[in-house]
Amino acid sequence: MKVLVLGGYGAVGARIVTELRAGGAAALAAGRDSRRADVTVDLREPRTLHAALEGVDAVVNAAGAEDPALVETVTGRGVAFVDITATAGYVTAVERLTPPAPVLLSVGLAPGLTNLLAVAVHEVSPAEPIDIALLLGAGERHGGASTAWAYDLLGRDFHDPATGAAIRNYTRPRRFVLPGYGPRRLYRTDYSDQHVLTRDLGVPVRTHFGLDSRAATAALAALTRVPGASRVPRGLHPPGSDRWLALARSGDGTVRWLGGRIQSQATAVMAALATRAAAGLPAGVHHLHRVLTLADVDDLRPAFSPAA
Repeated sequence: MKVLVLGGYGAVGARIVTELRAGGAAALAAGRDSRRADVTVDLREPRTLHAALEGVDAVVNAAGAEDPALVETVTGRGVAFVDITATAGYVTAVERLTPPAPVLLSVGLAPGLTNLLAVAVHEVSPAEPIDIALLLGAGERHGGASTAWAYDLLGRDFHDPATGAAIRNYTRPRRFVLPGYGPRRLYRTDYSDQHVLTRDLGVPVRTHFGLDSRAATAALAALTRVPGASRVPRGLHPPGSDRWLALARSGDGTVRWLGGRIQSQATAVMAALATRAAAGLPAGVHHLHRVLTLADVDDLRPAFSPAA
């Protein structure tokens, strides 16, 4: 299997390349920097992408480029497209496409693993609403695209997928008891998993986010009410660990969770698993929870937390 990883030398992309190669794939890191890329691809120059797609079975988008036209270009060549995006609006736009090759979304940690956890509790309690909790380590050096995504949500509203009510990111706190952390207040955040799952499962699904640093989480909740907060300096790095935890809880208390170290590693493990599954899918847009189950992740748990 030959896989082209856009953004393949970034914080997440480089780990995806490593995971794919460990699984036997011929994975190539693609990007503008010829010194770090196996294949030079500048998404502003379509000809470079067209040339790079020769003989490729799948493309993984870890570059943070959110353009449905990119999906159409790749799938138009008969190549499967896998995207680690968490942006709800972009997911909706891709879902409107009729690609001639498979597209697989919801493939990282959140969305991705969170989708599988939510489906697992839904199978036990099919009529109950679901709350997703995502706790990330404030001490991990996240990639630029990931950091920008989190900051850009400050002060922005999204529509609750079940009620349509406008909700500001990093508000509406809910209490969770998280294994290894104890009681935590996490805040509604516009991850795409809740929108897709509310539709697919037919029950309200709500995603809540926080950092392992209580102070950093409180700062997000305070900043989101400050005009222009999304433009705060991006170089700030709060104290914290590199641990993460994802949990799904149904209304009757049924819980499923997984945790580990290094969010970017967990995302890479999930993306590599998804990419191997994507090539065998029929044409069209798919989400991971319609392709795999939580049981498919069981054997991969040690890979979530590699030795330092």
